[in-house]
Amino acid sequence: PMITGFLHLGGLRTALYNYIFARKHQGTFILRVEDTDQNRVVPGAAEGIEDMLDWAGIPPDESPRRGGSFGPYQQSHRLDLYRRASDVLLERGAAYRCFCTPQRLELLKKEALRSQQTPRYDNRCRHLTPAEVAEKLSQGLDWVVRFRLEKGVEPFQDLVYGWNKHEVADVEGDPVILKGDGFPTYHLANVVDDHYMGISHVLRGTEWLTSTSKHLLLYKAFGWDPPQFGHLPLLLNKDGGKLSKRQGDIFLECFARDGYLPEALLDIITNCGSGFAEKQMGRTLEELISQFEIGRITTHSALLDLEKLPEFNRIHLTRHIENEGLRQKLIRELQLLVEHVYGDQQVDQELLEKEYVERVLLLRKGHIRLLKNLVSSDYSYLWVRPSVSREQLQTISAEVDEIGKLVLGLVTRQAAVLTVEELNKDLRSLQKQIKETKYSSMMQLLRLALSGQQHGPSVAEMMVTLGPKEVCGRIHKALSS
Repeated sequence: PMITGFLHLGGLRTALYNYIFARKHQGTFILRVEDTDQNRVVPGAAEGIEDMLDWAGIPPDESPRRGGSFGPYQQSHRLDLYRRASDVLLERGAAYRCFCTPQRLELLKKEALRSQQTPRYDNRCRHLTPAEVAEKLSQGLDWVVRFRLEKGVEPFQDLVYGWNKHEVADVEGDPVILKGDGFPTYHLANVVDDHYMGISHVLRGTEWLTSTSKHLLLYKAFGWDPPQFGHLPLLLNKDGGKLSKRQGDIFLECFARDGYLPEALLDIITNCGSGFAEKQMGRTLEELISQFEIGRITTHSALLDLEKLPEFNRIHLTRHIENEGLRQKLIRELQLLVEHVYGDQQVDQELLEKEYVERVLLLRKGHIRLLKNLVSSDYSYLWVRPSVSREQLQTISAEVDEIGKLVLGLVTRQAAVLTVEELNKDLRSLQKQIKETKYSSMMQLLRLALSGQQHGPSVAEMMVTLGPKEVCGRIHKALSS
């Protein structure tokens, strides 16, 4: 995939379809960094892209970092190759030197816009004689190389859009292929690299569809066989607008930082796209590869509803929790999150032990959308043991000891089968054994003893999630303090 800046959801989707296609056909997935437009190069972007592809679980087989036998994989390191290629086209008369000044080009553009025309170069330098060219070179004038667009393009078969052709010579001027600074433009660099890197298939965004005829003319001028092209429909907001980079929330770094699983992102961007038999949430990368068929990609835009992302994440998080190996990683992450969020509140080491953290994960799976939900204020009772005095509890009910003993008895008896439904029943019948205290007051008292808080999840849910050992410990502590 060709990527210029940091990786956002559109770029991730292009990379993902290339990755799936390569895996499906035992091919090689190549990351090439196209940094020939020196004004748009963002420092650190190339490294960031590789980091994010690794994070997403779709690492390239060949790339600037990994290397490969067709490097270098950064276009700014291949300038000699492009210069030699443009010399070949100059010798064949398929390209020519253009001496027009930036000022002249700017004037042409203004003229066109004033008369409501699409700006285009008027091909003036195409008609210079060899003598005129030699004369201008001897004067030391600046020049660029332009490719001579010929009429009569061949139609090509796009893997997604079917038969296609764009009579580029009718609508645009001859394009620059080598700039004054010795850097190629996208058109030349891409064609030359795809040829020398032995690229067989290119999947890229549909915004390049109209340029493909131009690229095919370049292949023809070189006498090379072109790869097969497949253009992917745009990824849009669910209201049909472009995903805004200005909102800044479509860059992968943001999703990673917010704790989304890469699997959830891969799932949602293929779910709203196409290329698969049926819509289905919760697909793993392996399932995406096995179910993918390029012929199933439709040509209408893919509408992305990011409000559904938490639900996609819930499904994948549940799968991670159920998987022994993936669960270990989540346990470590959750331990770090707890220390980060509650570190200044003296988290008891027992509450960070693997067994306890694992129990919490297994019990809350399916209820949480993001791992970090478990360190939200609703769940603070899990990580911070309350310091509640007996006097505080007595202000709610004088029968503190009776309630405490009954609940301890209940939890010890029921240790094996703590479920919210069972507990709610048991707590109701337990309250009938107490003379004075109303059910609501008893619950208030238990909530305070277990969490030190007035609000939060139901008492039964707290008891189940804390587990028998922790519940008993907290009640004992409250009664004896």
